[in-house]
Amino acid sequence: MTPVFYHPIYGTSLHPEARFPRERYWMVQDEWTRRGHMVQHPPSLSPRADADDLLLVHTADWVGRFLAGQLTESEIRRIGFRPWTEFFVERTLTITGGTIAAMHLIGGGAAVAGNMAGGTHHAFAGHGEGYCVFNDLAIAARIARRDYGFQRILIVDLDVHQGNGTADIFANDPDTFTLSVHGARNYPFRKPPGDLDVELPDQLGDDAFMTALHQHLPGVFRQFHPELVLYQAGVDGLATDRLGRLALTRTGLRRRNELVMDLCTSWQTPVLVTMGGGYSIPIEESVAAHCDVFEQALGLG
Repeated sequence: MTPVFYHPIYGTSLHPEARFPRERYWMVQDEWTRRGHMVQHPPSLSPRADADDLLLVHTADWVGRFLAGQLTESEIRRIGFRPWTEFFVERTLTITGGTIAAMHLIGGGAAVAGNMAGGTHHAFAGHGEGYCVFNDLAIAARIARRDYGFQRILIVDLDVHQGNGTADIFANDPDTFTLSVHGARNYPFRKPPGDLDVELPDQLGDDAFMTALHQHLPGVFRQFHPELVLYQAGVDGLATDRLGRLALTRTGLRRRNELVMDLCTSWQTPVLVTMGGGYSIPIEESVAAHCDVFEQALGLG
């Protein structure tokens, strides 16, 4: 089986009027096909997450009320997927389930696995926000410990937005290192400190971005010696992204991915890859960059 997960519900469950590019999920599949990967490397179908796994990270109140459809209008607005649909709970469980399934493959010995969605780093233990309900990165980390004995876990978050929920969840966990490289003036506007937050100015471009990565990321590997890496590979730093402002190019993002994967390979550290954000205009720019991430992770291009 291909160690990357996907499900049509990722996009089809969102309301057509939602201010979110739901089409990018199936467009990534179309691009995967266009690049010739669908025959030999078709994504595996994401399963549904179990409530017990959600409770490794999230409060029983938050999980219970979300699953029962009892969120307040304010809570729904904070998450951002409006208009709400009856399929949204199933979508959320399936996206989380895709990341969990990838984690189980790594636990079984895979060097690389991923989810063509996920990276829901704005979800806190007791609430969701910023298009995120449950924090699949945090859940995967807890499953890695519970089921497979991983201890030192490194979360490499290279989405343009700081992983505020992830930082908060692991604030008192010395065995989980949260690294976030993000726009200093971008969402979220309250940024709980992670273990290492690298804040970048607007419009910095590829070379300055890569300089910052080379300055910090190899050193984290040397100091922390991770046994597992969770890579939030958002592509919303593109110059075409309506929520980005870092002015990166697709070539720059490919250089970024190459550095992460090379470090994981040289340190013999398995890596779980999630898709993260991508909101370009036109959305085809994000789609191409998302495909690059998984193509590079699987060594296909």
